[in-house]
Amino acid sequence: MLAQVIELDTSLFLFLNGLNSPFWDPIMLAFSGNVVWIPLYLFLVYLMIKKHGLKGLLLLVGVAVVVTMGDQLSVHLFKNVFERLRPCHNPEIQDLVHLVNGRCGGKFGFVSSHAANTFGVATFLVVWFKHKWLTISLLLWAAVVSYSRIYLGVHYPADILCGALLGAACGLTVWWGFGLIGKRFSFVNFQ
Repeated sequence: MLAQVIELDTSLFLFLNGLNSPFWDPIMLAFSGNVVWIPLYLFLVYLMIKKHGLKGLLLLVGVAVVVTMGDQLSVHLFKNVFERLRPCHNPEIQDLVHLVNGRCGGKFGFVSSHAANTFGVATFLVVWFKHKWLTISLLLWAAVVSYSRIYLGVHYPADILCGALLGAACGLTVWWGFGLIGKRFSFVNFQ
């Protein structure tokens, strides 16, 4: 059963990674980085402060905790445990993988830290703001960043899916923790 899942995951990866073009290469490379998203990050900080004043800065702490948690768990509980080679390091398919600028990243890729971090932040902020268009925008952002990792040849779809689930769990856990702390100490009342 696991062999069939891995085979399906590899086939889906090769299909999605094969949808490349010289036009999209620099765009996907940019989407995978942080610089292109700075306006989004600044807008989110603005929304946090606009809605909650200086207490909104505590949301930045929450975002930092989500990213730290997602990043550390994705590496120490998954990548270092499962040791699944990234597609670009897999000798069985690496000649078929489209890489942009020859960048492959670390040896192991399960689960995607990019997916864990972006879906973690998206989930955390979605449950705080509860706004339809912000929800759509944040989930679209997380999906685009995550897909860019497949396009760039560094993650399988399962790496992305499991990373997204891990990130969502981290985002919900931190949101729940902030809610408990806020009720206990009455200094974080975001609702």
